[in-house]
Amino acid sequence: MSKLKLLLVLPLIAIFALVACDANGGDEEAMAEAQGMMTEAQGMMTEAEGMMAEAEEMMAEAEGMMAEGDGMMMESRLATVQGRGTLICASRNDVPGYGSLDSAGRNVGFDIDLCRAVATAVLGDPEAIEIRLITAAERGPTIQSGEVDLLVRTVTWTTSRDSQWGNYVHTTFYDGQGFMVPADLGITSAYELGGASVCVTSGTTTELNMADFFRQNNLEYNPNVFEDTDVVLDAYQEGQCDVFTNDRSQLAALRSALPNPQDHVILPETISEEPLGPVVPHGDEQWFDIVKTVMAGLIYAEAYGINSGNVASMAAGDNVKAKRLLGTEGTFGQETLGLSQTFMQDVINSVGNYGEIYNRNLGPEGIDLPREGGRNALWANAPCTDCPKGGQIYAPPLR
Repeated sequence: MSKLKLLLVLPLIAIFALVACDANGGDEEAMAEAQGMMTEAQGMMTEAEGMMAEAEEMMAEAEGMMAEGDGMMMESRLATVQGRGTLICASRNDVPGYGSLDSAGRNVGFDIDLCRAVATAVLGDPEAIEIRLITAAERGPTIQSGEVDLLVRTVTWTTSRDSQWGNYVHTTFYDGQGFMVPADLGITSAYELGGASVCVTSGTTTELNMADFFRQNNLEYNPNVFEDTDVVLDAYQEGQCDVFTNDRSQLAALRSALPNPQDHVILPETISEEPLGPVVPHGDEQWFDIVKTVMAGLIYAEAYGINSGNVASMAAGDNVKAKRLLGTEGTFGQETLGLSQTFMQDVINSVGNYGEIYNRNLGPEGIDLPREGGRNALWANAPCTDCPKGGQIYAPPLR
């Protein structure tokens, strides 16, 4: 018997006792009063039982809704992507080398190839991607909402973005902010920019870095802020500002697309650290691990000498580390990730290794940003002046 029912029954027992007592020694009026009290109590009990049944029904409905919600929450990002059949990437099509349209209208670039690598790993098809075009200011809200599976749009890794936006995977390109000016101004250093008007994209670390630089060096300046990079570039070309500031690689890419690139100079100073890489939504560790592992696989494929032209021979060769990466010997966690044992074979066959992706888009076949001797070389190659061994493109070992 429930506590509620017991509480209702006890008064009835008392009433019955009163009735019995009155029946033995009381008068008819007392007995009638007791019987009335008993009838009233029974009515209250019936009403309470109805309320209890209604409450139990509401509880069962709430539990059902909670179970349904738990089921929805339990569906992984991997399952969602595979059920949808496409990988949704937030990116761009306005900067050569990173994301732009080729002569056939196909979106190509370094960032786009990283999306294609992940699509190949989880769907087996590099073309199974939906590129959602967003502005720089939309990057944070887009990845925070979880409406996309991957954000790859020249996104600088910062501490606040890591905690507020999403999870950053390995750095795939090291950049730094610089300034571009018309050559006819005769400016040769960023420290000569006092009093200049500067065009910049809103919602970026670029805007803050610019303010820090001018304040730190006691230089006056006039910021002209625009939402889209292509609008910033148009304003610069139209003479609305003296200076265009952005990451140096983007300045080089955009300068290469100008009618007369030689009429514009990228000043020598680098004023910030801009480690760039893909971002995934918070909340799904498996998905985070998948994207990290794909990026690591691209990097180690280059380190092991595996490229899009020799995957089959390397998979059957005698290099143990290469065979593990390609899934023909041992494992590095594919089964835990929910991926096929040989998924990296498909990825490298489709998009190549890290070096191939770099060369095609940012290197000699693209906008021609040198890699050798710089930070974007592999950690084991190309000695440079500001790092102990090679460059800084590195990932955790695949084992």
